[in-house]
Amino acid sequence: MKWGREHGRRSAVLQHRTVWQGSALLLHRPDERIAARLASVEEMLGHLDSGFAMALGRATAGLRNLDTRTAVGGHALTFGPGKNCSLLLTHWMADDNRDRVVHRQPFVDAYRAAGAPPPAGAMPDHLAVVLEFAANVDPEAGRQLLVDHRVEIAALQRALSAVGSPYAHAVAAVCATLPDVDARAIRSVKGSGSNAETVGSQHVHLDHPPK
Repeated sequence: MKWGREHGRRSAVLQHRTVWQGSALLLHRPDERIAARLASVEEMLGHLDSGFAMALGRATAGLRNLDTRTAVGGHALTFGPGKNCSLLLTHWMADDNRDRVVHRQPFVDAYRAAGAPPPAGAMPDHLAVVLEFAANVDPEAGRQLLVDHRVEIAALQRALSAVGSPYAHAVAAVCATLPDVDARAIRSVKGSGSNAETVGSQHVHLDHPPK
């Protein structure tokens, strides 16, 4: 069952953009601004239908009581090198770095077509970067990137759920904005999920719901 229908079909796009923005803020590597970002997401909950609000609310609650040092350590343990959860979508698509470069090109092309330069200091396929792009720059092109990589996103959500991570709820909210994925497709994902890349604060700066 898809969420985002309580306010009517006309608001579905805005609901999705708000979810993408909130999830981007939650998936960002924690730093001294984590409390402000969590507060921003909490403000967004009132703009969302119950399913989306519950998912993002659970993710926020899971991070709310952590001090910055603990939050940073938890993020590294979840998404750091050698882990089975990766925020780089191409890591779920290929094990070879040369192949990943090829898979990243559609992200770069989409950003350039929208007049947005590829992000400096972060990989273009980093999920938080893609979500920010979809929420604030080009919702149509951004949604297409998310749809095209929905299997990888679903695989990430499954991996996060398996380790009991609060980030799983944020990714589940993103999955609910996309077409359904067959369980067999998720099981077919071969990417290792190893991730050494993070996203800097300059790339996630959306503090208010999209308008």
